[in-house]
Amino acid sequence: MARLLSVNVGLPRDIEWKGRIVHTAVWKEPVRGRCRVGRLNLEGDGQGDLAGHGGEQRAVFVYQIESYRHWQEQLKRTDFVHGQFGENFTIEGLPDDSVCIGDRYQIGSAIFEVTQPRVTCYRVGIRMSEPRMPALLTSSGRPGFYFRVLQEGGVGAGDEIVKVGEATERMTVADVNALLYLPNHSRDRLVRALRIRALSPGWRSSFEALLQSQTTGERSGNAALAPAAAAHPVAPGFRPLAVTAIDHESADVHSLTMQSPDGHELQAALPGQYVVLRLQRIADAPPLFRSYSLSGPLSTGRYRISVKIEPNGAAGTYLKEHVRVGDALDVSSPRGSFILQSGERPVVLLSAGIGATPVLAMLYALATSHSTQQVLWLHAARDREHHPFAAEVRRLILALPHGRSYVCYSKPGSSDKMGEDFDASGHLSRSVFDEVGIPREADIYLCGPTRFMADMKEALATFGVAPERIHLEIFNGSESLTPGVVGGVTRAPHLLKDDSNSGPLVSFARSGIAAHWNVSAYQSILELAEACDVPVRWSCRTGVCHNCESGLVSGAVVYGPEPLEKPADGNLLVCCSQPIRDVVIDL
Repeated sequence: MARLLSVNVGLPRDIEWKGRIVHTAVWKEPVRGRCRVGRLNLEGDGQGDLAGHGGEQRAVFVYQIESYRHWQEQLKRTDFVHGQFGENFTIEGLPDDSVCIGDRYQIGSAIFEVTQPRVTCYRVGIRMSEPRMPALLTSSGRPGFYFRVLQEGGVGAGDEIVKVGEATERMTVADVNALLYLPNHSRDRLVRALRIRALSPGWRSSFEALLQSQTTGERSGNAALAPAAAAHPVAPGFRPLAVTAIDHESADVHSLTMQSPDGHELQAALPGQYVVLRLQRIADAPPLFRSYSLSGPLSTGRYRISVKIEPNGAAGTYLKEHVRVGDALDVSSPRGSFILQSGERPVVLLSAGIGATPVLAMLYALATSHSTQQVLWLHAARDREHHPFAAEVRRLILALPHGRSYVCYSKPGSSDKMGEDFDASGHLSRSVFDEVGIPREADIYLCGPTRFMADMKEALATFGVAPERIHLEIFNGSESLTPGVVGGVTRAPHLLKDDSNSGPLVSFARSGIAAHWNVSAYQSILELAEACDVPVRWSCRTGVCHNCESGLVSGAVVYGPEPLEKPADGNLLVCCSQPIRDVVIDL
């Protein structure tokens, strides 16, 4: 007979961890007497991170005393207490390899339905004083599971757990957990899992992504877990390309066209992608790595990049002053996930300054295909002198039956003509969106300076554009993901003060930062990135969740610990990898 041994609740608290403050409710304490179960929570319980925990599908977390005993033996521990694993219900019986998603149980006067296995993160490692715990729980087939509350009521320690219904499609918690996180995602089992009515929407979406990747043969790795930033991986490495043309687009923007010197075809790019350049400015000094969007029409014969020449910009100045037609540059294959989506929805290409480059490639793609979609080009520049690609854009817009443009100059020159060079003085804003009539159902592609991006995101949100319709390109990195960490000060990426100047050189291409690997100071490339304040994404920190999956531009790594499933070819997991030679990472 299955029994409820303990009901455990806890409210979020702030704890110190690795010099940071983490807001978490992973500490749960047993309740004396009976406890009220609501649709979303237990009385007295809470979650610190609602993006990853809680809600209707994850209202109650359940863990078994039999798994307690397993971990006590494996970890040589005798200090466990009820709630040790952050669970709300400590139970006897109902093992993960017997309970099926969709099974229903009555406990006390409440009725519950099993919705999904537990998704582990680094916080259970903090609670257990065992950083490996997320990977151990997932790989062992003992993750525990979540209940959805079908009928509210009261529960208490000692209540019998009575099965009152079950899913037609029988897949256990352990089976569903393995199907997502471990290799060999059986197509038949994916189809079976998707037939389970009670499966939570998040897990359903993950299995749909896996099934889609098998149908299209798009990629290796785990398509269900990899973040959008890690999509479209390509083989690491650089190849020399010859500069065949240099064009001055505006007062501070130069374009370089490059081709293979041997005439071989180049890797096909997707509209909006970029390449990484390796620039050896000084002999025997570490090279510079810079990412530049491809700004021309899609081609396997040539690439065009456009570079803004900043007054103190090392890479731009070098390209302007030292690179000439006929010179060779080391160039990576195109990469990046800021790409034009297929479909018939209206398209808004929204940019400022040099942010025009990736959306210009999208405009080329739309014009080349004679798209019948509504296409709106919105651009902000200082004046005509600092307005690159103006003639190109006008020509491309004319090729689109439903294309139009709107350009704002913040400080138009005395000879700049409104209605010819630009449409309005000032800045792009919510009022401009109303004036030009941005379709709220449009896909918005946004790129430009950091402040401009923040302002436009806010304006689009107030205008009523859904967040999933707003696609961003951030030139100098990516948006970080550090779940539960609060109160931290955002710092710009920086060099290490105490760089050892020995060991493999780890270069973060998009942040423009490089540091040497010190095996005694860091356990993973993630820790080195954090020391340099390079924006990173992570959750488990042990090779389970793939939130940290990033592009490996060049070099090679080893893993310790080994991830449960390797990333896609051409990518790496920064949370558990170490360089074995110089590496360049797409961060």
